[in-house]
Amino acid sequence: MTGQKIKNMEDFAAVSGISRPTISKYFNDPESVRQSTRKKIEEALEKHNYRPNIYAVNQNRRQTKNIGLVVPNLTDPFFAEIARTIEGLIVEAGFNPLLLSSHGGPDQEIANLDSLRAIKPAGVLLAPLGRASLDKQIAEFTREVPTVLFDANLEDLGEAFFGSDNHQSVGLIVDYLCRSGEPPVFFELKTPINPNAYKRRSAYIAAMERLGHEPQLIQVDGQGWNFEEIGFREGGRVLNSGQLLTNTVLCSNDRIAIGLLSAAFESGIKVGRDDGAALRIAGHDDHPFSRFTCPSLTTVSQDYDAISASSVEAILSMISSGVRIEARKETLFEGKLVMRGSA
Repeated sequence: MTGQKIKNMEDFAAVSGISRPTISKYFNDPESVRQSTRKKIEEALEKHNYRPNIYAVNQNRRQTKNIGLVVPNLTDPFFAEIARTIEGLIVEAGFNPLLLSSHGGPDQEIANLDSLRAIKPAGVLLAPLGRASLDKQIAEFTREVPTVLFDANLEDLGEAFFGSDNHQSVGLIVDYLCRSGEPPVFFELKTPINPNAYKRRSAYIAAMERLGHEPQLIQVDGQGWNFEEIGFREGGRVLNSGQLLTNTVLCSNDRIAIGLLSAAFESGIKVGRDDGAALRIAGHDDHPFSRFTCPSLTTVSQDYDAISASSVEAILSMISSGVRIEARKETLFEGKLVMRGSA
């Protein structure tokens, strides 16, 4: 990075030694310029830390009223709920939301972004897959189109990120579980697909050590987004193996916890807070279905409304001003403990 302030495309052309028309051609379609030229432009972008004003890239381009909204999987009620909230805010602001699901696949995630690029949206709100995401392709997209990330963070990509403070929320529920009964084990996938899961694992370990307890991880095999099935299948195996050294289980997310609740019922194990219960189960997220399980699931709620509103506000601000955010910002919102019947 240099100390010189690059204000516009003309300044960038001057410092990079590449003609203004060639740079415009690159930003309209990177594949339309020679590979050697493309490499030179990308090196200059990195060196000068320059992000072009999307509205100055092509003066003939008319701003659309479309805002793209990409989520990992619309079959997950968690993402369906937050997408519904964001769509409402976009419509209220006078724009058209274009909702796309990545169906849990990185190739589909890029295909969604390519489809949006083709219609030249005013901006995009992206909840990325996380570890499975193809970072290089997403980085190319975010250089062209104002993009705000939410839920899962990809470091240094997009103009801003809004999500949950996993360290705070996991610490909150670990405190409660230790205060109200036996310290919990942490039940999770061995190789999670969402970066939030890794943060929750670290937060659990830190909270247990802070309270003077030995962290215990139960890591199970499983792939994809079928968390309830994994919780049921692997949870049943764990419950019947005598592997648990405590009567309290904290699951990495509510969907895994819902599967574990079902496995406990199948095994004839009573779950709850009363004296006759043999097991306590808690989750994270306050999934839309968590209040309707039997017993209802104790969990930590994410602040859906704040995440949604802040994400939409950030993209609308860029659209209205025509100015990209210079310094990427990350905003985390605290969770709230939701005590129900399961723990």
